Amino acid sequence: MARKRKPLPVLEAVTITDVAAEGNALARVDDMVVFIPFGAPGDVADIKIDKKKKSYAEGHIDRLITPGDVRVEPRCGHFGVCGGCRWQHLPYDFQLRCKQRQVTDALQRIAKVELPEVSSIIGSAEIWNYRNKMEYTFSNRCWLTFEQLSSGEEFPDRDAAGFHIPGAFDKVLDIKACHLQDDLGNRLRLFVKDFGKSHGYSFYDLKAQCGLLRTLMIRIASTGEVMAVMAFGEDDREAIAALLDAIVAEFPGITSLMYTVNTKVNDSLADQDIRLWHGKDHIVEEMEGLRFRVGPKSFYQTNSRQAYELYKVARGFARLTGDELVYDLYTGTGTIANFVSRSARKVIGIEYVADAIADARLNSDFNGITNTEFYAGDMKDVLTDGFIAAHGRPDVMIVDPPRAGMHGDVVDVILRAEPARIVYVSCNPATQARDLALLDCKYGVEAVQPVDMFPHTQHVENVVALVRRDRPQPQSDEL
Repeated sequence: MARKRKPLPVLEAVTITDVAAEGNALARVDDMVVFIPFGAPGDVADIKIDKKKKSYAEGHIDRLITPGDVRVEPRCGHFGVCGGCRWQHLPYDFQLRCKQRQVTDALQRIAKVELPEVSSIIGSAEIWNYRNKMEYTFSNRCWLTFEQLSSGEEFPDRDAAGFHIPGAFDKVLDIKACHLQDDLGNRLRLFVKDFGKSHGYSFYDLKAQCGLLRTLMIRIASTGEVMAVMAFGEDDREAIAALLDAIVAEFPGITSLMYTVNTKVNDSLADQDIRLWHGKDHIVEEMEGLRFRVGPKSFYQTNSRQAYELYKVARGFARLTGDELVYDLYTGTGTIANFVSRSARKVIGIEYVADAIADARLNSDFNGITNTEFYAGDMKDVLTDGFIAAHGRPDVMIVDPPRAGMHGDVVDVILRAEPARIVYVSCNPATQARDLALLDCKYGVEAVQPVDMFPHTQHVENVVALVRRDRPQPQSDEL
């Protein structure tokens, strides 16, 4: 017979003192650190412990007794359940201070290298409706909140169009309004949901893996162009055509309407045959006169306006004079490579995803750029000593790796290639700091610039300029 677990306690009248990793807040009770989601410094609350370890615990606010002075009213009615905007209850200037400290702490604590003063974070001019891409899931089993469950009401209609619940991937929260994208996104999502309900369409069953309405991706470019991609879980041609025609009639200004029938287990569209129904097969983003084709599978920074600020920082840190060979590692669809190409002699981009490299080449052709080359493959397999011998030793390397940072083999090749400058763009200051420690044997940190791409979340981008210690650097007005 299994031993019954001792119930975990409720800690009464705890004062929350700080913010912590992963968007949580922090309190100290005796010798124990407690991590609490959706808390704010200064809050006094009863904390229900959910998980207890030797030196720390995780809990949630069971009762908010006194709100902290820093706490503000969240704009979104789904705050605290959706999980997407964990800092909506914190003022934006306070969010920026937290992100600035997050970057500084990571570099000091993990990298342990000599650092200049970290520049003040570049905040986002738009803190609402800033995302150009949203992805929604349709489900026949919507998530019921604790309040709904305890109300005693019956909820026979469980169809939902919204977001997966963190930690419960088979449950979807029905979203009434999301404030991260232009309201057109809300109107389009709700139209599809209402059309499906009124016409008897089945909503996807995430456990049984069946149902017609599955996912909807909406892109709204800074140019005003709009793309919608419907994924269906069943190949019901007549029903699919009726819905797509209704979308065109209701939203005549839509630039690109596409669809796919996805019958595999996961929702990813990367391996799906996506078909054009209306308009053109891409939308266009614009940056400094450059136009970027964005297709249904393309990667593009989800905050268009702030991406421009990020890329300007990267270009300035590169100190290009027009004569450099630049390597752009983890180039994605070549946005940075094409953005800096006018300031360099040649740019070589490398990226794992072959479709992204195809987009990068298209974007160069689209803009009449002739001094770029792009190569697809795993970075540690493509970027070798032989590759550098064949294509030339770079003067500057721009690296923008995924959250896990750079593979050790890639760092070793960079160190042997010895570019005069490295510009390291990162979405994870912790792994960036780890890599800076590995590069410290030859490179010193010249400048650090955090950039906030995602207001109301704990995520932050950071750009670091590294200079090879044995070589003087050219001057540039862009830094």
